[in-house]
Amino acid sequence: MKNRLRVLRAERNWSQADLASRLGVSRQTVNSIENGKYDPSLPLAFDISRLFEQPIDAIFQPEPEPRGKHSSNALSARGS
Repeated sequence: MKNRLRVLRAERNWSQADLASRLGVSRQTVNSIENGKYDPSLPLAFDISRLFEQPIDAIFQPEPEPRGKHSSNALSARGS
């Protein structure tokens, strides 16, 4: 998942440790989220959204699916 966490943090001159402390997570967690190695839980995403006073979808954007791949879950969720 792409995200703007590094940019938002840098705009405030916060280190990864500063942000981690504000969110109650480890610096390694912040680093992993910033580098796209870890997607935050929904509660953590809400905490990040509140902290930066931005909607979740302004901070996190899903990676586009490769062409030709469609999720079968979306179809089954609609009862198709």
